[in-house]
Amino acid sequence: MSSAFRKRLLDAATAPYRPAGHFAWHFARGKLGRDPIFFSLLRHGLIPDPATVLDLGCGQGLLSNWITAAARLHDEGRWPADWPPPPRLQGYRGIELMQNDVDRALPALPPGAVVEQGDMRHADYGEANVVFILDCLHYVDIAAQDAVLARVRDTLAPRGRLIMRVGDAGAGLPFHLCSWVDRVVTFVRGHRLGTLHCRPVTAWQATLEGLGFRVQTMPMDAGTPFANTMLVGSLD
Repeated sequence: MSSAFRKRLLDAATAPYRPAGHFAWHFARGKLGRDPIFFSLLRHGLIPDPATVLDLGCGQGLLSNWITAAARLHDEGRWPADWPPPPRLQGYRGIELMQNDVDRALPALPPGAVVEQGDMRHADYGEANVVFILDCLHYVDIAAQDAVLARVRDTLAPRGRLIMRVGDAGAGLPFHLCSWVDRVVTFVRGHRLGTLHCRPVTAWQATLEGLGFRVQTMPMDAGTPFANTMLVGSLD
């Protein structure tokens, strides 16, 4: 992946956040530019095409603009030849607990995308063929996590894909560093964290398999000192 392509995609995906304010734009630039998961999703063709997305804990709705920008660059012929074509965003629904994040998302969303303030434990999930839960399920207790995952399974059945990222509670010091940074970033965004409910990756995988998912795990901490893992659960 060339640095020129990386910059083009980052510029296209973050431009919509300028009307949302200085913080929203800079947060989008930092998150999309430095977090390895966003490029990995496209590089490995992990998002179904077309994509009807449910994004739980969506924050500013970054994925909606990331997928939209990728499809536009592909249409313009500015896409890496050795990458699979990006998905088309057929629908996007984000659910975010924090109203400040929702307020930053709304001016930036692509046509047809929706972000709502709500609690992922109780919100209506609607229809989706791919559900994202990135770095947020550990904010609720274990019983609530299991209930959310069961609802996601029911939303995606009979075919669909769940894409999660979690901190590996079995990874020792890198996990504790990850948790500390999580608290700092959340504070900067104007929120405070209570108790975090984390699990080892093996326990997350066993839970998903018990719900009927076929699970693939991928390290997702390249270039960072953290212990993050992406889990891709498929129903087929």
